[in-house]
Amino acid sequence: MKDIRDILLHDETIFRDMNAFDPDYVPENYRYRESQMEALAVCIRPALRNGRPVNAIILGSCATGKTTAIKKIFEMVESTSENVVCCYINCQLHTTRFGIFSQIYSKIFGHQPPETGVPFSRIYQAIMQHLASENRALVVALDDINHLFYSKNANKVLYDILRAHEVFDGVRTGVFAVLSDIEFRYALDKNVNSIFIPQEIIFPPYTREEIFNILRDRVRVGFYPGVISDELIERITDHTVDTGDLRYGIDLLRVCGNLAEADASPLITEEHLERGVRSAGPVNLMHTVRTLSSQEKEFLISMIEAEDDDITAGRLYELFHERTGASYSSFNRTIEKLEFLRLIDTRLTGKGVRGNSRIVIPRFSRDELKRCLD
Repeated sequence: MKDIRDILLHDETIFRDMNAFDPDYVPENYRYRESQMEALAVCIRPALRNGRPVNAIILGSCATGKTTAIKKIFEMVESTSENVVCCYINCQLHTTRFGIFSQIYSKIFGHQPPETGVPFSRIYQAIMQHLASENRALVVALDDINHLFYSKNANKVLYDILRAHEVFDGVRTGVFAVLSDIEFRYALDKNVNSIFIPQEIIFPPYTREEIFNILRDRVRVGFYPGVISDELIERITDHTVDTGDLRYGIDLLRVCGNLAEADASPLITEEHLERGVRSAGPVNLMHTVRTLSSQEKEFLISMIEAEDDDITAGRLYELFHERTGASYSSFNRTIEKLEFLRLIDTRLTGKGVRGNSRIVIPRFSRDELKRCLD
């Protein structure tokens, strides 16, 4: 058994930059999202010319580059102009009206407002008066905005941002609303809906080739040369495609690197990969399943109980309807969502009574799905 002190105190490392494998790392070489970046730039461009920014809804499943694209475009804007304040907010962490505007206040003034003793109206007024007096536009990216709808704060926050010009002359504001859930239906008050009118920007899932090249880019930044072979990167790419989440592959690279260092190995080997997959795989699937709605989980339970690898959509709907009472249109939306998340695959056959029949195929074993649902 290794001496734990050898692991903790070993000076040599195979990592050139371990930060390259962090979830919030913004790569210098950001590829395959040129058209989306252009669309974001078009939305911000009016603000650079003393106009009002264009609002946008940014749609795509998890780990399709939405957050990175926003951070990159905000970085570009702030490096070229002082006329626009760009504020990124994670709505999983900040779900209240006070919390959202505290982040905007901090971005503008460089420090958080007092947490107690100061009414919201004073913070809001300080923000808007600064924007008006300095003639600066404000673009707020609300990442995972669905969490604001769950907390019933979305309409108020959007109203406060988008209608500020009605109280403060000359204020120019815009919102980038980021959604990972394609099934999510955002319901806006008519007072908000009449002014939001967003541009829709879609982030499709990465292809296998794109995933491989992104992982290889991270390897070049994160590891020293020769630490991991292209063959193992190909294997990690296959595992990543199976999970449908790029973050899984990036994290698996980190895990394999840590395992190699613990073995005092200058190379990541196949054995490190196998151990890394055993430790990383169930956690990633668990996270995806945990984010599903109760109805989507019932769909997976129906599929598990069917015990048929090639169940038709018609038969699966019967089981799903028995459990939930949901309509066929709701069933179809659930299939689209789970296929989008790469939990299932579908294919058409010519065996149906009325023409083509659709087959639903789980991408994970029933035992794995059942463990996550349990």
